[in-house]
Amino acid sequence: MNKPLRSLVFSLLGALALVTATPGWSQTDDLLARIKTNKEITIATEARYAPFEYVDNGKIVGYDADLMAYVLKSIPDVKVKQLDLPFQGLLPGLDAKRFDIVVTAVTVNKDRVSHFAFTVPVADATTGVLLRNGDTSIKSPDDLNGKIVGSQTGSAQLQALQALDKKLKDAGGPGIKQIKQYVAFDEAYADLAVGRLDAVAQSVANLGPLMKSRPGVFTLLPQTIGPKSYFAWVARKDSDSAALVKLFSDGIARANRDGTMKKLQEKWFGSTMDVPADAVPVPSI
Repeated sequence: MNKPLRSLVFSLLGALALVTATPGWSQTDDLLARIKTNKEITIATEARYAPFEYVDNGKIVGYDADLMAYVLKSIPDVKVKQLDLPFQGLLPGLDAKRFDIVVTAVTVNKDRVSHFAFTVPVADATTGVLLRNGDTSIKSPDDLNGKIVGSQTGSAQLQALQALDKKLKDAGGPGIKQIKQYVAFDEAYADLAVGRLDAVAQSVANLGPLMKSRPGVFTLLPQTIGPKSYFAWVARKDSDSAALVKLFSDGIARANRDGTMKKLQEKWFGSTMDVPADAVPVPSI
């Protein structure tokens, strides 16, 4: 090998060694490391799900927003870029890597757990039934036979409602007359208030504050439908996101144990709820 060529080879090898040894360049960095390096995290939310998250004076506020601020104290130099998207686009967008994590009330169920990584729970998601105040025709879930009931497209509450419909039919009843699906729950509440729906299936955690904000309009069926379930936040189920999921889960668990979670529940729901701090319970549906 002639001297100029040899010098070129050694120069290239030296440059390669320098680049591969440079911190921050390594392709082995995971998502959390990149977030810390770039000093920005992209978070997706459905800000039409009060009191978990909603827009007030152009700002996303709510229970999840306050809890997220508490969790992110562990990475104080990181700027939050928060996207407000329809619920139906959150998990597909997460899958497509359009954002780093979903911080909104997502019910843990079997189908989602098989594909995504959940944090520890942030709230109770058990499904309740909202009724129009003064409607005495519905006193139990069985009375939803022949009724028109609404819920949100893609939600676990819709899944619980569909399971109830099957149960009613299996018991020999006609089942629910029509299950109407909505992009957002606010549309379903409006239809219930004016009589276009007989009931709405939604989490009990959401319904208490709704009835308080609109006194005399709605009432709640005493019985819930479907099994006990929980809300949590969601990330991709891969090694790249594992450290980020742990950071969020550890922060939520810390808030659960030090009383912060209960204070935020009182602030946003007017009551508290018990949620596990150590793990995501195995969903039954």
